[in-house]
Amino acid sequence: MAKPEVTGPEATVPDAPDLGPQVSSKVELTPEERAEKEDRKACKIEICDIIATREPLGPDIACDIKKTWRAGDLTKMLGDQIGWPWGNAVCQSALKLERAALADAMRAPNATIRMEKQTVSCALQREGGEPYVVEVELSPDVTFENGKAVSATVHWGDVSAPLMIYPILYAGTGLDNQSNVLGPEVVKMVNYFTTKSCAEVKGELPGRRVN
Repeated sequence: MAKPEVTGPEATVPDAPDLGPQVSSKVELTPEERAEKEDRKACKIEICDIIATREPLGPDIACDIKKTWRAGDLTKMLGDQIGWPWGNAVCQSALKLERAALADAMRAPNATIRMEKQTVSCALQREGGEPYVVEVELSPDVTFENGKAVSATVHWGDVSAPLMIYPILYAGTGLDNQSNVLGPEVVKMVNYFTTKSCAEVKGELPGRRVN
């Protein structure tokens, strides 16, 4: 027998508990970050094509790169040993990468890519003032086993920065040169790039091989 329909105050359904705002692990890019990513795409395709074909013959990689590093991501990367007292870092560099070395690293059981010295210029955002503009030199190396990065070192060189923040940067790069704080983070970024990032442009790779 059907239950009689309940009306009036007795029919009120209790409110669901407040579980807080909905969150997602997906990173939403700002318009500036989307523009930077689009500008890097041609270089990304070129590098990913070498990774896919393992073709050593042809021109080396030479790209102008611009990328915004979020303050929260930098804080996580640096961990407890090196603090990050500023906001986002908008960095530019002229990336140079030897094609044959990358192709060999994808083929060989064990190989190390040693990049030539490169200069990175960054605008460090800060609250209530103009960004600090700094330049740092680095000559990173990454060791691969069966096409997967297993170790890395940044090898920081000269630092140029406003006097107020120079000691912080000088001490931070010196500490990383001694203890290789960023090495494991570089390994993660390289492996992410060679897999997930390259998968994003898989359908656009020219698949160029030199006979």
